[in-house]
Amino acid sequence: MNLQSNFKVREYMAQRAIFMVLIALVVGIAIADPNFLAFSTLRDILQQSSTRLIIALGAAFILITGGVDLSAGRVVGLTAVISASMLQIDTYANRFFPDLPQLWVGIPIVIGIVAGLLVGLINGIIIAKLHVPPFIATLGTMVGIYGVNSIYFDMEPNQSQPIGGLRKDFTQFGSGYIDLGGGYSIPYIVLIAIAVALICWVIFNKTRLGKNMYAIGGNVQAAHVSGINVARNLIMIYAISGALYGLAGVLEAARTGGATNNYGNMYELDAIAACVVGGVSTAGGIGTVPGVMAGVLIFGVINYGLTFIGVSPYWQLIIKGLIIVSAVAFDIRKYMAKK
Repeated sequence: MNLQSNFKVREYMAQRAIFMVLIALVVGIAIADPNFLAFSTLRDILQQSSTRLIIALGAAFILITGGVDLSAGRVVGLTAVISASMLQIDTYANRFFPDLPQLWVGIPIVIGIVAGLLVGLINGIIIAKLHVPPFIATLGTMVGIYGVNSIYFDMEPNQSQPIGGLRKDFTQFGSGYIDLGGGYSIPYIVLIAIAVALICWVIFNKTRLGKNMYAIGGNVQAAHVSGINVARNLIMIYAISGALYGLAGVLEAARTGGATNNYGNMYELDAIAACVVGGVSTAGGIGTVPGVMAGVLIFGVINYGLTFIGVSPYWQLIIKGLIIVSAVAFDIRKYMAKK
């Protein structure tokens, strides 16, 4: 009985280790500077982490299938540039499209999301139909997308100038908020990220696609034998991930009030790191939405909180690296024990 109880305690602790790390980080920073617990500080962390969460959720879909997507950051950059280029105020001196009429704000947003979805669709087809390994396939699209985005960004009359002068009805998605009174407010972008996380949770846990996703990541051969159309499911999963990257790119342009072709650079590595730290297995078949959320918040707290208390950015990189390596080592240990 004691052995069984000890096993259950260890299992309980292992499953919730990520949340304990997050709490420990917040407590440690708060001890160093109690002002860190101010509502405005926590709101800023959530606002800055919102687009990263959406990207990480897209990456989680693919990691759970046993794949990887290196093109995520460049999709973010592409969709940020596309949406921003069509949503500048008509009095801005350096308009990307000088003769473009003022479009309804939803049109460029949808175009950006669809552009991301199409890139994901291409990735899925290359991987599922041509059987190119995900690492190579998405590495190729990552390079190609950056080239396409740079050509678009360099078109006349823009010629690679940062895109600014974005319309208020667009930027409010990234910087607007709901006033709760008493000095409290909730940014729209945080609510959007929470809504996306809820939708992803439903897909992960309550849909056939979600079950198939875990089955493919757990054992692709067994998934084939059980009648799952692996190719079709992979194409759908990569398309969904691309759409999430597209949404994140649109929101990132709205949050920062501008865009360049370098937006999103290396975001895919942060997303993968957040997923791994949040318990998404690098071997596939394991991962939860709450875990991904916790992983993103950990890096949000590290980036914002350690800067808040004056820790050198170089030490922040060391801490992040140690957390990532520890998370992967723990994941591999669990995987080997399971085998």
